[in-house]
Amino acid sequence: MEDLIQLQYAVDTFYFLVCGVLVMFMAAGFAMLEAGLVRAKNTTEILTKNIALYSIACTMYLLVGYHIMYSSDAGSWIPSLGALIGDEHTTEAVLKGGEDAPYYSLRSDFFFQVVFVATAMSVVSGAVAERMKLWAFLLFAVVFTGFIYPIEGFWKWGGGALDAAGFNDFAGSGIVHMAGGAAALAGVILLGARKGKYGPNGEVMAIPGANLPLATLGTFILWFGWFGFNGGSELKLSNIDEANAVAQVFVNTNAAAAGGLIAAIIVARLMFNKTDLTMALNGALAGLVAITAEPLAPTAQGAVAIGAVGGVLVVFSILIMDKLKLDDPVGAISVHGVVGVWGLLAVPLTNGDATFGAQIMGIAVIFAWTFCASFAVWFALKMIMGIRVSEEQEYEGMDMVDCGMEAYPEFTASGK
Repeated sequence: MEDLIQLQYAVDTFYFLVCGVLVMFMAAGFAMLEAGLVRAKNTTEILTKNIALYSIACTMYLLVGYHIMYSSDAGSWIPSLGALIGDEHTTEAVLKGGEDAPYYSLRSDFFFQVVFVATAMSVVSGAVAERMKLWAFLLFAVVFTGFIYPIEGFWKWGGGALDAAGFNDFAGSGIVHMAGGAAALAGVILLGARKGKYGPNGEVMAIPGANLPLATLGTFILWFGWFGFNGGSELKLSNIDEANAVAQVFVNTNAAAAGGLIAAIIVARLMFNKTDLTMALNGALAGLVAITAEPLAPTAQGAVAIGAVGGVLVVFSILIMDKLKLDDPVGAISVHGVVGVWGLLAVPLTNGDATFGAQIMGIAVIFAWTFCASFAVWFALKMIMGIRVSEEQEYEGMDMVDCGMEAYPEFTASGK
């Protein structure tokens, strides 16, 4: 019996770590997606942002974020600082603990959680691309990953007030994706649109990305990493029921992404008479965001439908954002923010334990906190150091302004 318990502990820990690595690989997906959707003169800077924000997120969550998110104030709105990661579980505790015994390593849990906060911050990166000061962005990342995200994460995953109210968010449609979208929206409002994006009469000027093959690769990487994102959130693998549940989560995750892409390209074809690749990519990501709130309860066919609704929503949301002159170069606010709301509202359709009242409460609280706190931080940075580069620097490109190097030097001339 003791050998079986130790084997189960090892299997669940290993599964948790592997899923964490898959989610970490999503950082590469975001970097490739965003690098493909910005202009060539901004590629090096967006790559710098992505790898730097990952490092900042890991460090801030280690120093303070994890302690806030998993404090001991169950059912509360105000978390306290919890303990450090602490001593690892001992063999005796695992073998003698009965039903309450830990079944995976404490550090595997931390590793899995830390890559989630990096994902939330990655959502912000693309939305403010091509005109934000690099160091203003990195300072915002310090506050967001160390304080803003952990507080709203505590309300559900740390056993806080939203958890007590019955709010459901299996893997983070709201806690990760909608929160990232809300933070991005606050930044975009204060930042303003890229020069030349909107005409004097409200015309929307297309600013094509430099590398659509790279953007497509990024989407495939994110799709791949999402199996760890949702699958790992089941938290356990080592018995028949949990193994079956993990398999269902994987199937539903894949089905929703496919449904989102198909719906998006159909809508784009009907509206524009073109099969828009960027809408296809965002449709797949929208399907993934939509299913993340509840990837276990739906049937595979239901997951396709949930993803398809997300794919339709993202096309219309991107168009509406442009009508409102909210310039989001990669569509992050629509993909993660708007579709994140849909994912949360879809939970009661398949999960009988969820209620629309609790879901709406969670949406309102998470959005209000993340948007208002982020707006305050962005505004403070704007007053202290400014958040936007000059018109001349924007024209020259962020690569040379911030990094002093070009991503494609043989093809790119500064200012072009």
